[in-house]
Amino acid sequence: MLFTKESDYAIRIVRALKSSEQRNVQEICTTEEIPKAFCYKIMKKLRRAGIVEAVRGAGGGFRLARSTRELTLYDVIMAVEPDFSVIECIHHFCNQNSGSKHCKVHAELLRIQHTVEELLQKKTLYDILEG
Repeated sequence: MLFTKESDYAIRIVRALKSSEQRNVQEICTTEEIPKAFCYKIMKKLRRAGIVEAVRGAGGGFRLARSTRELTLYDVIMAVEPDFSVIECIHHFCNQNSGSKHCKVHAELLRIQHTVEELLQKKTLYDILEG
């Protein structure tokens, strides 16, 4: 559950657009080996999150709406998977939790969840892709 194919593809899309040039879906799919139908679905989510923008017209395509210097892996993953978690019970029902008390396993997994989120927020995509 940690990282889905959708997150992987979203990160690849941003990587394909990192140069600030606009690219069409076919170019992105070929370069990053992403199925076209998946790419359109993910682009819609990335647009909604303000990460990419569409360029209309005959030579249209997509480009990053924000600089890689301000984007993190966390931003990209949250755009496509807002319920991202290391295990399903982090955000959903766990029959071992009662009231405000978490079972010890859930408490440890929650700590791991927060650590993963902090690591994903720590470096920008510029640091990762260019640095």
